[in-house]
Amino acid sequence: MSLLDRLRALRRSRDLVPQEAVSLRPIGVVRNRVKEPRPHGWQDLRSEIILRDDLLPAMDALEGFSHLIVVFQLHGVPEAARRLTVAAGNEEQPPERGVLATRSQLRPNPLGVSVVPLLHRRKTVLRVRGLDAIDGTPVLDIKPYLPQYDAVPDATLPGWAIAP
Repeated sequence: MSLLDRLRALRRSRDLVPQEAVSLRPIGVVRNRVKEPRPHGWQDLRSEIILRDDLLPAMDALEGFSHLIVVFQLHGVPEAARRLTVAAGNEEQPPERGVLATRSQLRPNPLGVSVVPLLHRRKTVLRVRGLDAIDGTPVLDIKPYLPQYDAVPDATLPGWAIAP
């Protein structure tokens, strides 16, 4: 059977999305003074991201970047709290909207992504500001922020998502 035939068969079977769980090993942990999830108030919070010692070579030259993209597990959000819709928007009483159209922590998969300024690096410890992750949060990946790839100057968003 050719690759094209297999793809057609998959399309017909409606089993395009894998159902098995994905397992990831954390590369580090967040340390800060916030113990419970919260919706706001992260912008001035300083955190340390402590990475595994075996990753020291992987961090070479990281301190040359002003900002990092941090991918982390929202481990403080119980599975029962995850939702498909959440009240979101700038209206006085925002309606329910699809959670994937929001930055809500109550996502189907408990993943967070934040762009944060890198304040300092000491060996396997990164000091950052504005990371919206509580103390003890597992860090899954770190990438350098590259404006030519990560910034979208002509990006648009719906009116309900614009901050008042």
